[in-house]
Amino acid sequence: MKRTIIAMALVSLLLAACTTKETNNQNEENMTKLALTQEWDKTFPLSDKVSHRKVTFETQFGLTLAADLYEPKNAQGKLAAIAVSGPFGAVKEQSSGLYAMRMAERGFVTLAFDPSYTGESSGEPRRTASPDINTEDFMAAVDFLSKQENVDSEHIGIIGICGWGGIALNAAAADPRIKATVASTMYDMTRVNGNGYFDSEDKEESRHTAREAMAKQRLTDPLAMAGGVIDPLPDEVPQFVKDYHAYYKTPRGYHARSGNSNDGWRVIGTQAYGNARFLYYINEIRSAVLVMHGAEAHSRYFGEAAYKYMVEGQAEGYNFVGKPNPNPENKELLIIPGATHCDLYDGGEGNFIPWDKLEEFFRNNLK
Repeated sequence: MKRTIIAMALVSLLLAACTTKETNNQNEENMTKLALTQEWDKTFPLSDKVSHRKVTFETQFGLTLAADLYEPKNAQGKLAAIAVSGPFGAVKEQSSGLYAMRMAERGFVTLAFDPSYTGESSGEPRRTASPDINTEDFMAAVDFLSKQENVDSEHIGIIGICGWGGIALNAAAADPRIKATVASTMYDMTRVNGNGYFDSEDKEESRHTAREAMAKQRLTDPLAMAGGVIDPLPDEVPQFVKDYHAYYKTPRGYHARSGNSNDGWRVIGTQAYGNARFLYYINEIRSAVLVMHGAEAHSRYFGEAAYKYMVEGQAEGYNFVGKPNPNPENKELLIIPGATHCDLYDGGEGNFIPWDKLEEFFRNNLK
């Protein structure tokens, strides 16, 4: 019996070693296939409190995502983990990487990833979006983190920035493995694509006109790009456009792989978003959620509306009414005085990102 137990243990160890070797080999093959850069090309310096390495992982749509894994140095045992993405049209070398690195400094294993069709991740044609695929991106990141030896798979959270804030809420509604979610300076991409800014185009006629234009674009030039931050700035533009320019088009946040910093997104790349609604089931999220917005952000109405519907079931910008959340006590709305939309990308001149609050939120809810 003793020999049998020892033999079984040896077989288990060999299988584990083979699995680890196979995973490492697959990761190396993916990195070669994606031609990932190994140089530090972020918009922020690497902290000496964390270790960093490039990784890849697969989604259930068969796409390979490129990511940066940040780990606190000298940490022991299994740790809580956080996956980060956003803003929409940005890359992991910008805001999401900064969030990931700062949270790793505070003791979490963190993963900043490029979404499908974006940055160093796979997918053709480039800069294409899908409600299903983008939600899966977050869930695949949770899959990856769950398999790491130094991660407690029962304690995983996510952070979505800007357009990925709404995607994060959709992922949290779909995947109960996500125990804590932060939506920072969020856009609801489905609402703005279907209704226009501030719901100014929330009528059937406007949507039909937009659908006709998209249908025509598919036949004339389906690969056309648009939507990068305008440069140079015209004399008369809204303040939030100036804020975007100050981040994406200057050394503060510019990156060569960022769509927002360059030629934007496919014109028809968000076509499916206009007919979808990310937030329909967020009033059923049982896990903890923090919606965080700047008081001066043009996008503030997205976060406030999402929080209200999530807790009370009262929708704005949607033609439906839901039931109140069964767990409202772990939902929070944080409005940061003086902060604009882009101030929560990197803190801005006022260092507006409340890192202590984020640490407290995740420590309280990933335990």
